[in-house]
Amino acid sequence: MATVSKSEVVTQNVRLGLGPMPHENGVAFRLWAPHADAVSIVGSFNDWEPTAMPMKQEEAGNWYLDVAEAKIGDEYRYLLTCGDKEVSRMDPRAREVTNSVGNSVVHNPVFDWGDDNYQLPPWNELVIYEMHLGTFHRSEEDTSGTFADAIRRLDHLVQLGVNVVQLMPLCEFAGDVSWGYNPAQIFAVESTYGGPRGFKRFVKAAHQRGIGVIQDVVYNHFGPSDLDIWQFDLWEQNGMGGIYFYNDWRSKTPWGDTRPDYGRGEVRQFIYDNARMWIDDYHVDGLRYDMTLYMRSVDGSDELPDGWNLAQWINQDIQRDCPGTLLIAEDLQSNDYITKHASEGGAHFSSQWDAEFVHPVRDVASQPDDAGRDLNKLIRAITFRYNINSFERVIYTESHDEVANGKSRLPSEIAPDAPTDGYARHRSTLAAGVMMTSPGIPMLFQGQEFLQDGWFQDTDPLDWDRKEEFPGVVSLYRDLVHHRLNRHGVTKGLTGQDVVVYHRNDQNKLLAYHRWLDHGLGDDVIVVLNFSHQTIENYTVGFPSGGTWKLRFNSAASVYNATFVSSTVAELDADDRPYDGMTHSGTLSISPYSLLIYSQDPES
Repeated sequence: MATVSKSEVVTQNVRLGLGPMPHENGVAFRLWAPHADAVSIVGSFNDWEPTAMPMKQEEAGNWYLDVAEAKIGDEYRYLLTCGDKEVSRMDPRAREVTNSVGNSVVHNPVFDWGDDNYQLPPWNELVIYEMHLGTFHRSEEDTSGTFADAIRRLDHLVQLGVNVVQLMPLCEFAGDVSWGYNPAQIFAVESTYGGPRGFKRFVKAAHQRGIGVIQDVVYNHFGPSDLDIWQFDLWEQNGMGGIYFYNDWRSKTPWGDTRPDYGRGEVRQFIYDNARMWIDDYHVDGLRYDMTLYMRSVDGSDELPDGWNLAQWINQDIQRDCPGTLLIAEDLQSNDYITKHASEGGAHFSSQWDAEFVHPVRDVASQPDDAGRDLNKLIRAITFRYNINSFERVIYTESHDEVANGKSRLPSEIAPDAPTDGYARHRSTLAAGVMMTSPGIPMLFQGQEFLQDGWFQDTDPLDWDRKEEFPGVVSLYRDLVHHRLNRHGVTKGLTGQDVVVYHRNDQNKLLAYHRWLDHGLGDDVIVVLNFSHQTIENYTVGFPSGGTWKLRFNSAASVYNATFVSSTVAELDADDRPYDGMTHSGTLSISPYSLLIYSQDPES
């Protein structure tokens, strides 16, 4: 009687799925390689013997083998025979790799999440903090930050008051240092950062502190370097990328001919499964899609409907199965349809990065002379919205893109030679104050809260000594965040949809605007901002009701180590003289380049 190997016996019970599938009796593997003539698997479980474990061909271009000898932690690769050539490939769906040009690793999917049942707050109660793992915090022995390093600084974010971190891409990239927008293995978590278990520990630690996690994903291109899926089974057309990519004019992106083929079912499923992986396996609370303009178009003309409906499919299913998940698009074309419901033809995103805010606010703040500050730009930035929901936009004055690529941190844009002096400090924090008091989901970029200057580089870690050097600025950002989230119960209006800019003084570069959620005591908020170098004394603005209005925040307060400190009105009684279209009015003073927040005490 012929003997049958243990591996051959196990393969009779075929398992569903793609990639490595560990189970109690070994590990099953399935690979999509439709143009291969033969495939075998080699790894630490068979001494890397090329002919020991041939895979069996299935329908739809898949190859399958269940290996009883394989176990968690084993390294492996695939050998593909394609005509008279043989190539070695990593597993495109491996959850763990040794590095971007190394081996795939059989990952253990089991993780003790404890009682983790974190849910994001409502969108109107979010403040995001964008973080780059490699530079956010490094221990002395690390050349790149790790998840363990970042966990040690999470309490700083708790104290700051932010309640969501948005992580720049974490999937395995070429080398050990990168922004992350060059994904080599999209299912594997970057090994330098600590791999998949490190990321799960980070998410768990963040959730334990009341902080949600949004993951940045890159589906507009792959690679372009260390890209094992390029001409994966050696099929290609026009010298292009093969089965995972467009092989014609649609392949062109700013990052090479590396756009995935959104029209091919297997590639659509590859991207869909990746998006679901972050939500389902890593418990992240949202996704931020990198530059969706290049998913829906080659050159901005909406000529890739397959990319659009792929986003619709993913977003609809995630919102259906995981209500409350925040799905953010970086599109930057001021397109209402990005956040419209799919039933209306929209891409079904929750929110989008708003170019209508960041560019005009940075422009107004960085003008060298007050005469160049255009209040029209500022008013549009404050009042702009997509569709009928103010929270369909993420607003910010700094992001990884805005502080690199020829641009700098806002204090350095304002005063390149003196980014921490009074002018740069006041105008950059004034811009942040506009962000925190305008309708939308505000976002900080790491280090913004302690005046990190220069420009963002993935080789330079944050200078945490600045937290001690500029404690007043840290306190200023903390207090802005707390007022934005109504932590003291007196600024509920800052969580609302609505804003009216009701007072404008072009000569003094002064604006006042009214924020509210439901109106009333502790809800109505008045924001006054001065974008000039002049102190403005005994100045009258309208108020929506009478009674006592208290100064809740003054960006020029001495406690913030302010340079331009002047007398201000800590408490005023609005009288019944109508002004600015309001029923009442009051008189206040405001320092140069500063912002005031007034509200009333709620009823006791």
